[in-house]
Amino acid sequence: MTDDRPVALDEYPVHQVPLSMKHVATGDRNAYDRCIFHVLDHEGRALLILGLGVYPNLGVIDAYATLRLGDSLHALRASDALGDDRTNLAVGPLRITVEEPLHRLRLQGDGDCLSYDITWTAGFPALWEPHHVQRRGGRLTLEGRRFVQAGGVEGVIRVDGEEIPVRAGEWTGTRDRSWGVRPVPGEESGRLADENPTEGFHWIWCPVSFDDRFLMVITQEDADGYRTLNDATLVRDGESDRQLGWPQADIAYRSGTRHPERAVIHLTDPRGRKPLELGVEVLTSSPLALGAGYPPADDWQHGTWRGRGWTDERVYDLADASAHPLAAYGVIDHAARFTLDGQVGHGIFEHGSFGRHDPSGFTGFDSMAP
Repeated sequence: MTDDRPVALDEYPVHQVPLSMKHVATGDRNAYDRCIFHVLDHEGRALLILGLGVYPNLGVIDAYATLRLGDSLHALRASDALGDDRTNLAVGPLRITVEEPLHRLRLQGDGDCLSYDITWTAGFPALWEPHHVQRRGGRLTLEGRRFVQAGGVEGVIRVDGEEIPVRAGEWTGTRDRSWGVRPVPGEESGRLADENPTEGFHWIWCPVSFDDRFLMVITQEDADGYRTLNDATLVRDGESDRQLGWPQADIAYRSGTRHPERAVIHLTDPRGRKPLELGVEVLTSSPLALGAGYPPADDWQHGTWRGRGWTDERVYDLADASAHPLAAYGVIDHAARFTLDGQVGHGIFEHGSFGRHDPSGFTGFDSMAP
Protein backbone atom coordinates (compact mmCIF):
# COMPACT_ATOMS: atom_id res chain seq x y z
CA MET A 1 0.00 0.00 0.00
CA THR A 2 1.36 3.43 -0.95
CA ASP A 3 1.14 6.57 1.19
CA ASP A 4 -0.99 8.87 -0.98
CA ARG A 5 -2.43 11.24 1.59
CA PRO A 6 -2.91 14.95 0.76
CA VAL A 7 0.10 17.25 1.13
CA ALA A 8 0.21 20.81 2.48
CA LEU A 9 -0.07 22.44 -0.97
CA ASP A 10 -3.45 20.74 -1.45
CA GLU A 11 -4.89 23.31 0.99
CA TYR A 12 -4.42 26.05 -1.62
CA PRO A 13 -6.43 26.72 -4.80
CA VAL A 14 -3.48 26.10 -7.13
CA HIS A 15 -4.44 22.76 -8.72
CA GLN A 16 -4.27 22.44 -12.50
CA VAL A 17 -5.53 18.85 -12.78
CA PRO A 18 -7.68 16.65 -10.50
CA LEU A 19 -4.65 15.24 -8.67
CA SER A 20 -2.90 15.97 -5.40
CA MET A 21 -0.11 18.53 -5.68
CA LYS A 22 2.16 15.64 -4.79
CA HIS A 23 1.75 14.37 -8.37
CA VAL A 24 2.34 15.81 -11.83
CA ALA A 25 -0.14 15.35 -14.67
CA THR A 26 2.18 13.12 -16.70
CA GLY A 27 3.66 9.74 -15.93
CA ASP A 28 6.73 10.50 -18.06
CA ARG A 29 9.88 9.64 -16.11
CA ASN A 30 11.50 12.80 -17.49
CA ALA A 31 9.10 15.24 -15.80
CA TYR A 32 11.11 18.00 -14.11
CA ASP A 33 10.79 21.36 -12.33
CA ARG A 34 13.94 23.38 -11.72
CA CYS A 35 15.81 26.67 -11.72
CA ILE A 36 19.21 28.13 -12.47
CA PHE A 37 20.86 31.32 -11.18
CA HIS A 38 23.90 33.18 -12.50
CA VAL A 39 25.81 35.59 -10.25
CA LEU A 40 28.63 37.43 -12.03
CA ASP A 41 30.92 40.30 -11.24
CA HIS A 42 31.32 42.98 -13.89
CA GLU A 43 35.08 42.46 -14.29
CA GLY A 44 34.85 38.76 -15.07
CA ARG A 45 36.78 37.63 -12.00
CA ALA A 46 34.07 35.26 -10.73
CA LEU A 47 31.01 33.45 -12.03
CA LEU A 48 28.75 31.59 -9.59
CA ILE A 49 26.13 29.28 -11.11
CA LEU A 50 23.64 27.43 -8.94
CA GLY A 51 20.36 25.60 -9.30
CA LEU A 52 17.88 23.14 -7.84
CA GLY A 53 15.67 20.56 -9.52
CA VAL A 54 12.79 18.24 -8.67
CA TYR A 55 12.02 15.04 -10.61
CA PRO A 56 8.62 13.88 -9.29
CA ASN A 57 8.35 10.58 -11.18
CA LEU A 58 11.90 9.61 -10.21
CA GLY A 59 11.49 10.64 -6.57
CA VAL A 60 14.64 12.77 -6.68
CA ILE A 61 15.54 16.32 -5.64
CA ASP A 62 19.02 17.69 -6.31
CA ALA A 63 20.98 20.93 -6.33
CA TYR A 64 24.40 22.26 -7.27
CA ALA A 65 26.65 25.31 -7.17
CA THR A 66 29.79 26.00 -9.20
CA LEU A 67 32.20 28.92 -8.88
CA ARG A 68 34.63 29.83 -11.66
CA LEU A 69 37.57 31.67 -10.13
CA GLY A 70 40.71 31.95 -12.22
CA ASP A 71 41.45 28.52 -13.69
CA SER A 72 39.62 26.69 -10.90
CA LEU A 73 36.01 25.56 -10.91
CA HIS A 74 34.73 24.76 -7.42
CA ALA A 75 31.65 22.51 -7.36
CA LEU A 76 29.24 21.61 -4.57
CA ARG A 77 26.40 19.13 -5.33
CA ALA A 78 23.74 17.30 -3.33
CA SER A 79 20.92 14.84 -4.02
CA ASP A 80 18.24 13.18 -1.91
CA ALA A 81 14.86 11.49 -1.94
CA LEU A 82 12.04 13.89 -2.81
CA GLY A 83 9.72 14.63 0.12
CA ASP A 84 6.15 15.92 0.24
CA ASP A 85 6.96 19.55 1.09
CA ARG A 86 7.63 21.18 -2.28
CA THR A 87 8.07 24.60 -0.64
CA ASN A 88 11.23 23.39 1.10
CA LEU A 89 13.85 24.14 -1.55
CA ALA A 90 16.78 22.57 0.25
CA VAL A 91 19.08 19.63 -0.43
CA GLY A 92 21.94 18.90 1.95
CA PRO A 93 24.06 22.08 2.26
CA LEU A 94 22.23 23.92 -0.56
CA ARG A 95 19.11 26.03 -0.09
CA ILE A 96 16.91 28.52 -2.01
CA THR A 97 14.38 30.56 -0.03
CA VAL A 98 11.59 32.41 -1.83
CA GLU A 99 11.19 35.48 0.39
CA GLU A 100 8.90 37.34 -2.01
CA PRO A 101 7.77 35.49 -5.16
CA LEU A 102 9.11 36.96 -8.41
CA HIS A 103 10.96 39.66 -6.46
CA ARG A 104 13.37 38.50 -3.74
CA LEU A 105 15.11 35.15 -3.12
CA ARG A 106 17.89 34.08 -0.80
CA LEU A 107 20.57 31.72 -2.13
CA GLN A 108 22.66 29.77 0.38
CA GLY A 109 25.32 27.09 0.21
CA ASP A 110 27.51 25.75 2.99
CA GLY A 111 30.26 23.44 1.79
CA ASP A 112 33.67 22.81 3.27
CA CYS A 113 35.50 24.81 0.58
CA LEU A 114 32.69 26.74 -1.14
CA SER A 115 29.92 28.62 0.64
CA TYR A 116 27.74 31.64 -0.11
CA ASP A 117 24.84 33.68 1.21
CA ILE A 118 23.33 35.98 -1.42
CA THR A 119 20.09 37.91 -1.72
CA TRP A 120 18.77 38.16 -5.30
CA THR A 121 16.34 41.06 -5.94
CA ALA A 122 14.47 41.46 -9.21
CA GLY A 123 15.28 44.49 -11.30
CA PHE A 124 12.68 43.80 -13.99
CA PRO A 125 9.45 41.82 -14.35
CA ALA A 126 9.78 38.14 -15.22
CA LEU A 127 9.61 37.43 -18.95
CA TRP A 128 8.19 34.29 -20.56
CA GLU A 129 10.46 32.50 -22.98
CA PRO A 130 8.95 30.76 -26.02
CA HIS A 131 7.24 27.42 -25.47
CA HIS A 132 10.05 24.94 -26.12
CA VAL A 133 9.25 21.66 -27.89
CA GLN A 134 11.60 19.02 -29.33
CA ARG A 135 10.86 15.64 -30.91
CA ARG A 136 13.01 12.72 -31.96
CA GLY A 137 11.17 11.10 -34.80
CA GLY A 138 7.56 11.06 -33.61
CA ARG A 139 8.38 11.09 -29.92
CA LEU A 140 8.16 14.16 -27.69
CA THR A 141 11.51 14.38 -25.89
CA LEU A 142 11.36 17.92 -24.47
CA GLU A 143 8.49 20.24 -23.68
CA GLY A 144 9.33 23.08 -21.34
CA ARG A 145 7.88 26.33 -20.11
CA ARG A 146 10.34 28.91 -18.81
CA PHE A 147 10.57 32.43 -17.54
CA VAL A 148 13.72 34.51 -17.19
CA GLN A 149 14.54 37.50 -15.00
CA ALA A 150 17.47 39.78 -14.14
CA GLY A 151 18.19 41.54 -10.89
CA GLY A 152 20.66 42.79 -8.33
CA VAL A 153 22.65 40.61 -5.94
CA GLU A 154 24.23 41.30 -2.56
CA GLY A 155 25.97 39.07 -0.07
CA VAL A 156 29.19 37.08 0.23
CA ILE A 157 30.96 34.11 -1.38
CA ARG A 158 33.61 32.19 0.56
CA VAL A 159 36.05 29.87 -1.14
CA ASP A 160 39.12 28.22 0.41
CA GLY A 161 39.09 30.74 3.24
CA GLU A 162 38.86 33.76 0.93
CA GLU A 163 35.84 36.04 1.30
CA ILE A 164 34.48 37.66 -1.86
CA PRO A 165 31.95 40.44 -1.23
CA VAL A 166 29.03 40.57 -3.67
CA ARG A 167 28.03 44.22 -3.93
CA ALA A 168 25.11 45.91 -5.67
CA GLY A 169 26.21 47.78 -8.77
CA GLU A 170 29.33 45.64 -9.16
CA TRP A 171 27.56 42.29 -9.73
CA THR A 172 24.55 41.17 -11.75
CA GLY A 173 22.20 38.22 -11.21
CA THR A 174 20.06 36.43 -13.78
CA ARG A 175 17.76 33.46 -13.30
CA ASP A 176 15.66 30.99 -15.25
CA ARG A 177 12.69 28.90 -13.99
CA SER A 178 11.52 25.98 -16.08
CA TRP A 179 9.31 22.92 -15.84
CA GLY A 180 7.88 20.24 -18.09
CA VAL A 181 9.56 17.19 -19.63
CA ARG A 182 13.28 17.03 -20.34
CA PRO A 183 15.61 14.03 -20.87
CA VAL A 184 17.12 12.55 -17.71
CA PRO A 185 19.97 9.98 -17.91
CA GLY A 186 18.70 6.45 -18.32
CA GLU A 187 16.32 7.29 -21.16
CA GLU A 188 15.80 4.39 -23.54
CA SER A 189 17.15 4.75 -27.07
CA GLY A 190 15.90 2.15 -29.54
CA ARG A 191 14.69 2.71 -33.09
CA LEU A 192 13.89 6.42 -32.82
CA ALA A 193 17.42 7.22 -31.66
CA ASP A 194 19.00 4.98 -34.30
CA GLU A 195 16.94 6.42 -37.15
CA ASN A 196 17.04 10.05 -36.00
CA PRO A 197 20.65 10.76 -34.97
CA THR A 198 21.60 14.28 -33.92
CA GLU A 199 23.63 15.84 -36.73
CA GLY A 200 24.16 19.20 -35.10
CA PHE A 201 22.96 21.63 -32.46
CA HIS A 202 23.46 25.40 -32.26
CA TRP A 203 22.14 27.32 -29.23
CA ILE A 204 22.22 30.88 -27.85
CA TRP A 205 20.51 31.88 -24.59
CA CYS A 206 21.30 35.43 -23.62
CA PRO A 207 19.73 37.41 -20.71
CA VAL A 208 21.23 40.91 -20.38
CA SER A 209 20.64 43.55 -17.73
CA PHE A 210 21.14 47.24 -18.46
CA ASP A 211 20.46 50.13 -16.08
CA ASP A 212 16.98 50.79 -17.42
CA ARG A 213 16.12 47.76 -19.58
CA PHE A 214 16.36 43.98 -19.82
CA LEU A 215 16.97 42.09 -23.05
CA MET A 216 16.45 38.39 -23.69
CA VAL A 217 17.70 36.69 -26.86
CA ILE A 218 17.25 32.98 -27.54
CA THR A 219 17.84 30.91 -30.69
CA GLN A 220 18.14 27.21 -31.45
CA GLU A 221 19.08 25.84 -34.86
CA ASP A 222 19.48 22.43 -36.46
CA ALA A 223 22.48 21.32 -38.50
CA ASP A 224 21.17 22.99 -41.67
CA GLY A 225 20.39 26.25 -39.85
CA TYR A 226 16.65 25.62 -39.54
CA ARG A 227 15.52 27.60 -36.50
CA THR A 228 13.35 25.76 -34.01
CA LEU A 229 13.34 28.43 -31.29
CA ASN A 230 13.53 32.20 -31.70
CA ASP A 231 12.97 35.26 -29.55
CA ALA A 232 14.44 38.69 -28.91
CA THR A 233 12.44 40.76 -26.45
CA LEU A 234 13.25 44.05 -24.72
CA VAL A 235 11.62 44.85 -21.36
CA ARG A 236 11.56 48.42 -20.12
CA ASP A 237 9.55 50.03 -17.31
CA GLY A 238 6.61 52.05 -18.56
CA GLU A 239 6.64 50.47 -22.01
CA SER A 240 5.10 47.37 -23.51
CA ASP A 241 7.59 44.61 -24.30
CA ARG A 242 9.29 45.10 -27.66
CA GLN A 243 10.17 42.25 -29.99
CA LEU A 244 13.43 42.91 -31.81
CA GLY A 245 13.04 40.76 -34.87
CA TRP A 246 14.96 37.71 -36.02
CA PRO A 247 18.35 37.74 -34.23
CA GLN A 248 21.40 36.87 -36.31
CA ALA A 249 24.69 36.25 -34.52
CA ASP A 250 28.20 36.75 -35.85
CA ILE A 251 30.44 34.86 -33.43
CA ALA A 252 34.25 35.14 -33.31
CA TYR A 253 35.59 31.81 -32.01
CA ARG A 254 39.01 31.14 -30.56
CA SER A 255 41.06 29.42 -33.26
CA GLY A 256 40.89 25.65 -33.15
CA THR A 257 37.82 25.63 -30.89
CA ARG A 258 34.16 26.58 -30.73
CA HIS A 259 34.80 28.80 -27.75
CA PRO A 260 33.40 32.31 -28.42
CA GLU A 261 35.55 35.30 -27.53
CA ARG A 262 33.17 37.98 -28.78
CA ALA A 263 30.06 38.30 -30.89
CA VAL A 264 27.63 40.72 -32.48
CA ILE A 265 23.94 39.86 -32.45
CA HIS A 266 22.01 41.79 -35.10
CA LEU A 267 18.52 42.90 -34.05
CA THR A 268 15.83 45.19 -35.47
CA ASP A 269 13.84 47.77 -33.54
CA PRO A 270 10.28 47.76 -34.98
CA ARG A 271 10.03 51.50 -34.32
CA GLY A 272 11.35 52.85 -37.55
CA ARG A 273 12.78 49.44 -38.46
CA LYS A 274 16.12 50.59 -37.09
CA PRO A 275 18.90 47.98 -36.99
CA LEU A 276 20.43 47.36 -33.58
CA GLU A 277 23.69 45.63 -32.68
CA LEU A 278 24.16 43.79 -29.41
CA GLY A 279 27.89 43.58 -28.80
CA VAL A 280 29.17 40.67 -26.69
CA GLU A 281 32.55 40.56 -24.94
CA VAL A 282 33.18 37.28 -23.09
CA LEU A 283 34.73 37.83 -19.63
CA THR A 284 34.90 34.33 -18.16
CA SER A 285 33.31 30.96 -18.87
CA SER A 286 31.90 27.96 -17.05
CA PRO A 287 31.06 24.69 -18.86
CA LEU A 288 27.80 23.27 -17.54
CA ALA A 289 29.08 19.72 -18.10
CA LEU A 290 31.58 20.25 -15.27
CA GLY A 291 30.12 20.31 -11.78
CA ALA A 292 26.67 21.64 -12.73
CA GLY A 293 25.22 18.29 -13.85
CA TYR A 294 24.28 19.09 -17.45
CA PRO A 295 25.00 16.57 -20.22
CA PRO A 296 27.39 15.19 -21.24
CA ALA A 297 28.78 15.26 -17.67
CA ASP A 298 30.37 11.93 -16.80
CA ASP A 299 30.45 12.19 -12.98
CA TRP A 300 26.91 13.33 -12.12
CA GLN A 301 23.81 14.49 -14.03
CA HIS A 302 20.50 15.96 -12.87
CA GLY A 303 17.81 13.57 -11.71
CA THR A 304 20.10 10.58 -11.23
CA TRP A 305 19.62 8.62 -8.01
CA ARG A 306 22.73 8.68 -5.82
CA GLY A 307 21.10 7.43 -2.64
CA ARG A 308 19.77 9.35 0.33
CA GLY A 309 21.78 12.27 1.65
CA TRP A 310 24.40 12.30 -1.15
CA THR A 311 26.78 15.27 -1.22
CA ASP A 312 29.91 15.88 -3.25
CA GLU A 313 32.44 18.69 -3.35
CA ARG A 314 35.35 18.93 -5.76
CA VAL A 315 37.57 21.28 -7.77
CA TYR A 316 38.14 21.06 -11.53
CA ASP A 317 41.32 22.48 -13.09
CA LEU A 318 40.36 24.38 -16.23
CA ALA A 319 43.89 25.40 -17.18
CA ASP A 320 44.17 22.43 -19.55
CA ALA A 321 41.11 22.16 -21.79
CA SER A 322 42.19 18.71 -22.98
CA ALA A 323 41.69 17.37 -19.43
CA HIS A 324 37.93 17.75 -19.82
CA PRO A 325 37.12 16.86 -23.45
CA LEU A 326 33.39 16.34 -22.88
CA ALA A 327 32.95 19.96 -21.77
CA ALA A 328 33.28 21.15 -25.37
CA TYR A 329 30.25 19.04 -26.35
CA GLY A 330 27.94 20.64 -23.83
CA VAL A 331 26.50 24.10 -23.30
CA ILE A 332 28.92 26.66 -21.82
CA ASP A 333 27.85 29.75 -19.88
CA HIS A 334 29.91 32.86 -20.53
CA ALA A 335 29.74 35.88 -18.23
CA ALA A 336 29.83 38.81 -20.64
CA ARG A 337 29.84 42.56 -21.03
CA PHE A 338 27.27 43.79 -23.56
CA THR A 339 26.75 47.00 -25.49
CA LEU A 340 23.46 48.13 -27.02
CA ASP A 341 22.47 51.53 -28.35
CA GLY A 342 25.26 53.28 -26.45
CA GLN A 343 24.64 51.50 -23.14
CA VAL A 344 26.76 48.92 -21.32
CA GLY A 345 25.14 45.95 -19.62
CA HIS A 346 26.07 42.59 -18.12
CA GLY A 347 24.64 39.11 -18.31
CA ILE A 348 25.14 35.63 -19.72
CA PHE A 349 26.02 34.54 -23.23
CA GLU A 350 25.11 30.86 -23.05
CA HIS A 351 26.25 29.02 -26.13
CA GLY A 352 26.43 25.46 -27.38
CA SER A 353 27.60 24.50 -30.85
CA PHE A 354 28.48 20.92 -31.72
CA GLY A 355 28.13 18.76 -34.77
CA ARG A 356 27.35 20.19 -38.17
CA HIS A 357 26.10 23.78 -38.48
CA ASP A 358 25.99 24.98 -42.06
CA PRO A 359 25.61 28.74 -41.36
CA SER A 360 28.79 28.70 -39.24
CA GLY A 361 30.75 26.54 -41.64
CA PHE A 362 31.10 23.63 -39.20
CA THR A 363 30.93 20.33 -41.05
CA GLY A 364 30.84 17.80 -38.19
CA PHE A 365 31.65 17.08 -34.56
CA ASP A 366 35.39 17.42 -35.17
CA SER A 367 35.06 20.69 -37.11
CA MET A 368 36.48 23.77 -35.35
CA ALA A 369 37.05 27.46 -36.10
CA PRO A 370 40.08 28.22 -38.28
